[in-house]
Amino acid sequence: MLISEAFAQAAAPAQSEGGSLMSLLPLIGIFVIFYLLLIRPQSRRAKEHKQMVEALQRGDEIITSGGELGLILNVSDSYVIVEIAPNVEVTLLKTAVQTLLPKGTLKNIAPPKSGKQQKSSKALKSSEEEDKQTQEANDKSENNDSDASKNSEKAN
Repeated sequence: MLISEAFAQAAAPAQSEGGSLMSLLPLIGIFVIFYLLLIRPQSRRAKEHKQMVEALQRGDEIITSGGELGLILNVSDSYVIVEIAPNVEVTLLKTAVQTLLPKGTLKNIAPPKSGKQQKSSKALKSSEEEDKQTQEANDKSENNDSDASKNSEKAN
């Protein structure tokens, strides 16, 4: 015979229950880490945001999710009317409110009404000092010129 007889191999011993539990342990560990680092903090932030949105009232100063700063004029069930500039009102979803600002914040950061950029107080003081110095220098040169012209008149 050309083909030798094949004998069935002995079956591998059955794995114990402890081995299958040990193979699941890294998967369980990864889930716990994801829960602690990602899921729980995100749900906490969502809960805080929901409470903040429900507590919105007229006169609150806010930052929207688009980055606009404004004052709430009116609040309804799911919308707020926000004044983002004098006589400019927009209607937003309540969920578009990102941050509630402390009272008086908008007055502190309001741009100057002249349309020019406002100088810082240090820059303003230094420019005033420079203006005074140039004015004094001009006055001295005018005095010297007038003295010189008087002396030339006397000589004539």
